[in-house]
Amino acid sequence: MIEKVISYRGCFVCGEDNACGLKLDFYFDRRTQKAVAEFTPASHHEGYRHIVHGGIISSLLDEVMAKAILASGVPVVTSKLTVEFKKPAFVGQKLQAEGWITRQKGKAYFTAGRILRSDGQVLAEGSGVYIRAEGELAEILGESREDG
Repeated sequence: MIEKVISYRGCFVCGEDNACGLKLDFYFDRRTQKAVAEFTPASHHEGYRHIVHGGIISSLLDEVMAKAILASGVPVVTSKLTVEFKKPAFVGQKLQAEGWITRQKGKAYFTAGRILRSDGQVLAEGSGVYIRAEGELAEILGESREDG
């Protein structure tokens, strides 16, 4: 079963209200336990000529890994993000982002993710640590969300 994951109005990656944002939809596949999204970068996403900026790739990884946690209704914020760039992603090339939880300990969620080309070639891999938001921070996150 695949379902859309909640988005946040002003988010650079998933927010519908962010005029400069990517406006991506994220889905969670209960069968594979992965969050996924597709993205085709345009020329305004490049760093070097025709190559997607590493910050865009990092943002995609951060978001897809967080969405793997958010799919279960747990609000989190990024504590640590690690990205390893394997091959360049090119402007106009359809990309797929995948993220999943590797383990959980207390308030901390540990994740992994990757960005792939449509042929399955891995372009970047990431890992992250996300902390469950509580109290005032959880309230703030709840106020900025959209229906998923």
